[in-house]
Formats: sequence, C-alpha cells, structure tokens
Amino acid sequence: MKKKFAFIFTAIMLCLCFALFACGGTGKAAEETTNENDEEGEFMDTIYLTIGTHKIAVKLEENVATKALVELLKEGDLSYTAHDYGGFEKVGSLGHALPHEDRQMTTEAGDVILYSGDQIVLFYGSNSWSYTKIGKIQGSASEIKEILTESNPITVTIGLR
Repeated sequence: MKKKFAFIFTAIMLCLCFALFACGGTGKAAEETTNENDEEGEFMDTIYLTIGTHKIAVKLEENVATKALVELLKEGDLSYTAHDYGGFEKVGSLGHALPHEDRQMTTEAGDVILYSGDQIVLFYGSNSWSYTKIGKIQGSASEIKEILTESNPITVTIGLR
C-alpha cells in the first residue's frame, strides 16, 4: 500500500512540476503533434516522453498494448529508470504488465517497444527480436541517439500531454 501511495504521490508531483515549469523540449515534434479527444472511443495516436529537459512525441501503433498503456496513463503519468543495454537501446521496467502481441521484427532508432509485457525499450540503434511495438519517437535518428545517450541511466516519464 505504501508503494502504491508513493507512486501516486510521485506521479501527481511530477504533473504539478510540469504544469508549473512548462518543460522545454526538442521543439517541433512535441508541438506539431496533438492528441485527438478520445472521449468518444477514438484512438489516441500520440503520447509524450520526457527525458531530462526533452519532451518528445511518440506516434503510437494501434494495438492492445498501446490501448492498455493509454488507459493506464489516463490515471496519471508513469516514470521509470532506463539503462543502456547492448549499445543500441535503453530499457527499464514500466512497473505494470501490459497485454502484448509479440512478433519478430528488426527495430530502428526511435522505436518504442514493449518487451516481456512489462519493460519499455527505447531504441537508438537496431536489433532483431520478438517484441510488441508501442510506437515511434518523432525526430531524426541523430536527435534520438543524442537524447537517449546523454546519460546512463535516464529517467523517462510517459504522459498523455
């Protein structure tokens, strides 16, 4: 119970901080993409990642994992710590299990992947494995690599705005 309270409290505090200080971002990607109102059951096609001072848009795939993730994000932003792995990705535990439909694929820079149902992988390189694709970071491969490799580990906050 204490863990759940701490998680909720942290999520609320992060939301307040972002609202008060209006985090700066990489610019165009976050500003150009907006979510459609999904009150009528429309698919929300964009989520946002905040990594350090960068706020970047992720164009979502339409699948069971992304629908479950969006529903989870309606309760508040999620934060997790991601570590380098293999010199081509940052991976961290989401803290929640999502439904997944893994399939063999070759990733590329900017892919946001669900691995084992509860880990989010942000790619700045390429790998072939069986994953569920969450979406694609909007931006160039060089921008994505720069943001994801600025430090290790990184804290990633996922939100609807």
